[in-house]
Parts: sequence; C-alpha cells; structure tokens
Amino acid sequence: MLKFLPFLRRGATLVAAGVAALTLATVSACGGGDSGTPSSNAGTLQLSLTDAPACGFDKVYVTLQKVRIHQSSSATDTDAGWTELTLNPALRVDLLTLRNGVLTTLGSTPLAAGHYTQMRLVLGSNGGSTPLANSVVPTGGTEVALTTPSATQAGVKLNVDITVNANELADFVLDFDACKSIVSAGNSGQYLLKPVVAVIPRLVSGVRGSVDASLATGATVVTLEQGGTIVKSTSPDSTGMYLLQPVAPGSYDLVVSAPGRATAVVTGVSVASGVVTTLSTGASGLNPPASAGGTLAGTVLTGSVPVDAGVRVTQALSMGRSVTVARGSVDASTGAYAYLVPIGAPLVAPYVAAPSVLSFVPDTAAAARYSLAASNAAGAVKNAGPFTLTAGGTLTTHFIFP
Repeated sequence: MLKFLPFLRRGATLVAAGVAALTLATVSACGGGDSGTPSSNAGTLQLSLTDAPACGFDKVYVTLQKVRIHQSSSATDTDAGWTELTLNPALRVDLLTLRNGVLTTLGSTPLAAGHYTQMRLVLGSNGGSTPLANSVVPTGGTEVALTTPSATQAGVKLNVDITVNANELADFVLDFDACKSIVSAGNSGQYLLKPVVAVIPRLVSGVRGSVDASLATGATVVTLEQGGTIVKSTSPDSTGMYLLQPVAPGSYDLVVSAPGRATAVVTGVSVASGVVTTLSTGASGLNPPASAGGTLAGTVLTGSVPVDAGVRVTQALSMGRSVTVARGSVDASTGAYAYLVPIGAPLVAPYVAAPSVLSFVPDTAAAARYSLAASNAAGAVKNAGPFTLTAGGTLTTHFIFP
C-alpha cells in the first residue's frame, strides 16, 4: 500500500511525501499508455495534470514534452538512471481548463519499486513552428508568448518524495499553480513563466459547493486553507459551482473572495477519506454583500533590486484563526505588488453537514484589518501589519530582504 505524509510547497520547489527506497531502471513511455514490461518488483507511476486559478488571465498555455523521474535529488539531467514519461506529440494545454477537479492524464510508466526524490518537467520552447508553445492571454488582451526558464530543455527541477510499491499503482497529480507561476515584467508587456507545482496523491476526497451566478467569473476565487496556508484553490464554473479536489482528509477553512464583495469564510470544513464534502448554502449559492475596498501596495526588494517573491494578504478573525484573502507574485521588473481588498466585515459561518444550512455572521472586529507576508525564493518570510484600510485608500508597505 502507498503511504503518504503531508506535502509542502515552497517557491518554485515542490515537496510531496512518501516512504521506502531502491534502484531504478531506465525506461521510456508515451503519454496516454504504458510502455515496457514491468519486472516482478516493479510498480507503475501514473501522472495527471490540474491547475489552480490564474490571476488576471483568460488563457494560460504550456507545452509539456516529457516528465522525468530519478531516485537522486542531486542527479543532473545527463546522469544515468532517469525514467521518462514522454508525451508524443507534446501536449499543449490551457491550464485554466483544468479547474474544479478537472484532470488531464499525462500517462503512466513502469518503475522499479522504490523511493524517488527528483522530477523534471521538460517544456516545449517558443520558436520556429511553435512561437506560442507557452503563452498567456491577459484578461481583455491578446495572446503573448511566455518567457520560459533557461532550464526548459533540461527540465524544470522539482524535489519530490514518492514511493512506488511492487505491483501497485502510484497515482499522482501535478497541481500547476498558474497564479504563482506567471509573473509580469513591468510595462514591457512580457510575462515570465516560473513554474510552481505541487505533486499530490490523486485522491477522491474534496469539497464542493456553489456561489451565486453573479459571482461566476474567473475573478472569484474559492480556497481551502489550513492555518491561513492555501492548500487548494479554484474558480467557480459558469453556473457558480466549484469543486476542490483532490484534497487530503482533514479540517479546512473555505474562503470565497470576489471583487467588490465582502469575504465569506466557512470554518472547520470536514473532509473524510474518499468522500466529497458538500457545503449547503440554502436555496442559492454563496452571495456575500457588496463592499467598498482599499488597496495594500508596495515593493519587495533586495537593496534596490526586485526579488523573486510573493506576497499574501491575511485577515485575522475574532475566533483566533487567520485566512488568506489574496496572494500572488511581485512584478519581476519592479518588485511591485498591489491588492484591492474589501473593507466590509467578513462573513463567517461554522461548518455544518448538509442538509443543514450554513449560518453566516459578520465579524465586525475584523473589518478592514489586514496583514502582509512577503516570502522570497529562498523561503525567508517578512511580515507586516495588522493595518486598517479605508474605502478608496492605499496603504504602502515596502519589504527589504538582505
């Protein structure tokens, strides 16, 4: 049986979890099916791709050529011992179609039973007959090529902890976080691709519910959080329905953030193994009231140089827990960030199992009060706040890393 421990995501690195160890034979597989004949001590690794919402984009295209996996976290791209899952032809996919529990299967490959600690995503390059292999369509704009990492040809390195047991299927999902992975570059009109990916077990468990049809836009974000850390996020579909899956069993806070609306929070959402928890919101979906907003803005720098960093906006509730209401990467050219958040009181309801109806109460003490957390690529974090915002006002905070 596969055994999984909690996973941790940090910057552009990912850490999943597993147990055991062994040697690996090099084989190759094509996307969509198995290749090679597994030995008696082999298992099978199957991979799928999904995505979280993208901030400010209508389309996010990436082209995936192959996935490579190795026992050693320090193996170079030319070392022996790699197993490759090759997609032939290469898969160009709009990540924003892979939300609300939608997965696309990349394929599977036999692997010697054991412990694997490095994965590489090999992306197609822009140029020649594929000038837009990796590209974005900003909301209301036109398609523009993404500047991809120099490691595109060798593969974007991901540190993982995956166990494959003999004669068993290790089924994992590559959860591509488009919101963190696409970084704007000032007024140049260019965008950089800095992949942030989590590798998680493909679980059945999750959470589903709905928001009012008026909030059924790509700008509305629904997140599951633990201690203010986002574990899974999505945007509702055109009918207002959302599905957060796969999610490990546990207790979560569900947060709904929509432009011009107060934040809605359901605390202590219980997720059981193999079960999709349904949130009952009455006859219609969640529809928090309109709210004026204020802006938290600033820069994240090292001296006067922009930092590869992200900024989270958190709000402390009266009950003693904090939630993240906005997040994203800073501008690659200027280090700037800016978030417009509601000043109205967040609506908070304790989780109750369906068919009981959630009962929301305004948390007036938390209204307009926010804190900031800036983190750089090395994992260092700087905090600021709490701040009290005013309608239409801007509060500026600059973070300086050594």
